[in-house]
Amino acid sequence: MEDSDYIIVGAGSAGCVLADRLSASGKHKVTVIEAGGSDRRFYVHLPLGYGKLFYDPAVNWMYKAEPDAGLAGNADHWPRGRILGGSSSINAMVWIRGHRADYEDWGQAAPGWGWDDCLSAYREIEHNEAGADAWRGQGGPLFISANRQGLHPLVQDYIAACGEAGLPETRDFNGASQEGAGVYQMTIKGARRNSAARAFLRPAMKRPNLRVLTQAQVTRVLIEDGRAVGVELRRGGQTQVLRAKGEVILSGGAVNSPQLLQLSGIGPGALLQGLGLPVLVDNPNVGAHLSDHQGINYTWSMRVPTYNDVLRPWWGKAWAALQYLMGGRGPLAKSINHAGGFFRTDPALDRPNMQLYMQAFSTLIPRNGERPILSPDPWSGLSLGLSNCRPTSRGEIRLASADPLAHPKITANAFATEHDVTEMLAAVKMLRHIAAQPAMVRLIREELRPGPQITSDADLIADFRARSGTVYHPSCTCRMGSDPATSVLDARLRVRGVAGLRVIDASSFPNIIAGNTNAPAILTGWKGAAFVLADSR
Repeated sequence: MEDSDYIIVGAGSAGCVLADRLSASGKHKVTVIEAGGSDRRFYVHLPLGYGKLFYDPAVNWMYKAEPDAGLAGNADHWPRGRILGGSSSINAMVWIRGHRADYEDWGQAAPGWGWDDCLSAYREIEHNEAGADAWRGQGGPLFISANRQGLHPLVQDYIAACGEAGLPETRDFNGASQEGAGVYQMTIKGARRNSAARAFLRPAMKRPNLRVLTQAQVTRVLIEDGRAVGVELRRGGQTQVLRAKGEVILSGGAVNSPQLLQLSGIGPGALLQGLGLPVLVDNPNVGAHLSDHQGINYTWSMRVPTYNDVLRPWWGKAWAALQYLMGGRGPLAKSINHAGGFFRTDPALDRPNMQLYMQAFSTLIPRNGERPILSPDPWSGLSLGLSNCRPTSRGEIRLASADPLAHPKITANAFATEHDVTEMLAAVKMLRHIAAQPAMVRLIREELRPGPQITSDADLIADFRARSGTVYHPSCTCRMGSDPATSVLDARLRVRGVAGLRVIDASSFPNIIAGNTNAPAILTGWKGAAFVLADSR
């Protein structure tokens, strides 16, 4: 195949942004290589359709983590997008940037990544339905829904109950203050998912200098005389080589990027030698420092209707479909997480350490092959969930085999520190505290999970170990930083020890962000593209 100036491995949240930004001038030939296929699928674009994508190997890597003692021995399911748009094509579409102090921490670890640097980039990226102000942007390529219309009536009861519990309403979690309860902004546009592929990649694909290869899996980066010069890939049963005159950029995410570095001889030397792979750069940080948010739901049966009553019966499904098809309205036009919030388990903390999710439905009854969002329980149910924002437990991504098509070994190591256990214990008590407020208690029939019999600290801990799991925010496995002893990348996202090679995705985060990670992944693509273009002059 013809050489490119830039090769981008992975068409996920960051990769789509890179494709758009690097091809915009028309001066550079850009190739994007995606292991998955097209995003032109009904359930991808239907906002509530992501439950159907949760276990679909056609769009999902379907990873399985190692059995985890911190999760009562469970082997957690890790869905990651294997499709144009990556995980932005299968996620729950919540747009959260993270706390200002998170970015100040980033700036300390990697100059150029402080709050002011990142805020200006976010304002360039966004076209926020709520309008521009000191925090929000308008005029950017990514439409952000303010999500103020068509909310379930229980949202206001939930916000009122949070206020009674000491957590006042916050109108904009991406504004002046993250703490509080309120409605989530969404990457939804015109009642359709507004993935990174839709917002960035699809418009860029009209340019003649951008080539997108789907169903093509990169098996290693080609490195000659200490410089990345191209990639080897498998497509249609054949092995091919594509060379880059400029740079190779890995945007495979927190699982695939460290895996590909290790397959290419960059990683923990002893591991690579043991698998018979050459060691070009011995760096134990590749695949280390894995950070992820762990979440759990508490569930109640309700005295008032919820989305269970609409989405469970056939006639309710028909009515919801008619609402959606006739006017882009109803529950199918939104994520199930209408509202949420952020709070501190200890008032002495300088920022929130827990995130809330309010869902006017429940799915205690499993459904084979899908997350049963479109087929909830046969009663009126409500779920209040939470996840830890800044866990101290760390896992790792390691090759399990030298076979590039084999899944890597994912060790999440959840709740491995006393810090994480202690704050989660305080957090689940907050869920019950909210549910016990007058605005909510009058609507609740009974607690179903974990159930009123679970009261002691020991039982609460045992319950959240047994029922918690990833909320799909893995990051930091190729972290950037100023210290070569603890990082894989420098502050401009260049791989240490290899010229012409960068990693630009959520794996590059120095620390995990307090909130959903799609926004900072897109930010990383935006800022990373600026570095690439500046360094090419």
